[in-house]
Amino acid sequence: MKPTHILIALAALVYAAPVVEQPMALAIPGLDTHFQPHVKRCDRGPPQYEGKYPYRNQTYNQIDDGTPCRNVTMIYARGLKQKGNVGKVGDTGPMIFNHLAELIGPENLAIAGVTFKAKIRDWMAPKKSKGGLVMVELIKRAASQCPNTKIVLVGYSVGGKVLHKAAENLSWGMTQRITAAVTLGHKKKGSMGAELMGRIPATRTLVICKKGDAFCDRKLPWETIFGVPGLFFWLIKMVGKHTSYEENAATAAIFINSRLNGNFTDIYYWA
Repeated sequence: MKPTHILIALAALVYAAPVVEQPMALAIPGLDTHFQPHVKRCDRGPPQYEGKYPYRNQTYNQIDDGTPCRNVTMIYARGLKQKGNVGKVGDTGPMIFNHLAELIGPENLAIAGVTFKAKIRDWMAPKKSKGGLVMVELIKRAASQCPNTKIVLVGYSVGGKVLHKAAENLSWGMTQRITAAVTLGHKKKGSMGAELMGRIPATRTLVICKKGDAFCDRKLPWETIFGVPGLFFWLIKMVGKHTSYEENAATAAIFINSRLNGNFTDIYYWA
């Protein structure tokens, strides 16, 4: 195994480590209600921004749950260890849904999450992951049940690998149904250096990859050559980069909306 792979695997373990949430402080009887919200959020920072159209469910199956056909169907593959099949409100996926809903109206957007385990092995051994095949089946069902819907694919982190595997297993005819495809925190290059998502035309694809995110660019920075302190510093910084793609949700939504409106131009975005 290459040193790059070893370090990325180590970073994946850090990334996937469970986070123990601090319990909410109990209200103090008789305390002035003006101060109670500040006490309750002690050491937790400001309330999480959920957007104009918050998607609070952690699981969405609007291809199969009886939701009527909508103009746009987004099939989303979540990141490593995220909850449900899209992650929690404020995560990368739900924030992309929110921003796109602002642009096209929530009544025009159907969401379907890809159900797969989203574990480290899905990252390290994507060929064994079933997520790609699940995404293919969702694409087929969306296309057959709603012949006029525009299908959008999005994958974040390990979900980007799922998207790539799905795209590589789509028939030519089904590929033509894909209006836009976006990966965040993951990219794959072909032999000529071009970004590849199966046979989806490059003008319909967007790769968002933060500089310093080794999960995405697979590059080792100078910090790693300075022993354990440098490695620790690199891990913390890199995981921070990889877990903040909700910051790029608006960019992803704007790109998707441009493709929905028939504006096809090549874009490569590096955050």
